[in-house]
Parts: sequence; C-alpha cells; structure tokens
Amino acid sequence: MARGVNNWNYSDVVSVLKAHGFSHNHSRGSHQYFIGFVNTKMHQVEVPYHGSKIFKPRTLKGMFLQSGLSKEDWGM
Repeated sequence: MARGVNNWNYSDVVSVLKAHGFSHNHSRGSHQYFIGFVNTKMHQVEVPYHGSKIFKPRTLKGMFLQSGLSKEDWGM
C-alpha cells in the first residue's frame, strides 16, 4: 500500500493498526480509540470516524505519531 498522506480514510487506518496488534479500546462520540504495544511501550491512537471521508494530512500525521509505528509499517 504505497501511498502518500492525501488519500487515507478510516478503514485504511484501522486495517494498518489491527495488522500491527492494535485493538479497539473504547469510543467517544465519533472518535474511536485503539491501543497497542510498539517496542514494549503502550500507545493509544484516536481515529475519527466520519464514514468514508478522506483524512486531512495533518490529522493523519497526528495518528502516525500517536501510534509509534514507522513509515515503513504504514506502507510509506
């Protein structure tokens, strides 16, 4: 999945997170929270759910940083 930061939606982000061991923790409104361990450190990622809308690059960058995964893990 070689792609830039301009065409990711909710299902794309969740599939990458679940592939790296993250699981759904809780929901609050339209935001879903996933937790997982990366290098023995727990990370929580907040993923907004707004149907199939594409995330803005800044929102997506925040999710990348929250996850603690490398660019290669995200397929970039």
